[in-house]
Amino acid sequence: MTATPHLPSTLPDWIRPQEIPELVLFTPRQFHDDRGYFMETARASWFTDHGIDLPSPFVQDNLSKSSKGVIRGLHYQIGASAQGKFVGVAKGTITDVAVDIRKESPTFGHVVQATLSAENGHMLWIPPGFAHGFSVHSDEALVQYKCTAYYDASAERGIHPLDETLAIDWGIEQGIEQGDKQSINHKADQPLISPKDLDLPRFEELPEEALF
Repeated sequence: MTATPHLPSTLPDWIRPQEIPELVLFTPRQFHDDRGYFMETARASWFTDHGIDLPSPFVQDNLSKSSKGVIRGLHYQIGASAQGKFVGVAKGTITDVAVDIRKESPTFGHVVQATLSAENGHMLWIPPGFAHGFSVHSDEALVQYKCTAYYDASAERGIHPLDETLAIDWGIEQGIEQGDKQSINHKADQPLISPKDLDLPRFEELPEEALF
């Protein structure tokens, strides 16, 4: 069984473990003045000073631009290429989603969601062993995240974002037909999901080797 991390009993109020305590929400301080604001978006000591396990240093930064109604995910990598992700939003608002795919975990198959936006400054730490995705609620969203392993196409795996077992509430009207390969030509009240993501297996179809 996967061990629950032993985080300090007292953490600063800007570091908050979620329902699954391995997932941690950070709200770094924003320094505002007449020009706008400045904030640090990552610091190794946020993890080391507060007993939060960072399996390896961050080695890759990613940035995605998405329009309203987009759902990306659920994605992860396996084996030596398994990634921890530290996710934040530079513009807009998203629902960020993590799914526990550690087969010996007491929270296997559980879903955790957090609202991340440029305004609230929240950032979510998602360690290896979780599938990740997000949906966009603003007209446009710039999502940035740091990874603890490089992208590796051979290790890439995923779960259908509209999986019935997980029943994720993406906050977007789900009007498309399941498996509709033409959903990329979406209507305003429907989610925009790539054909590649619509081809991902359901949660209950994942082979043993695709789990942690």
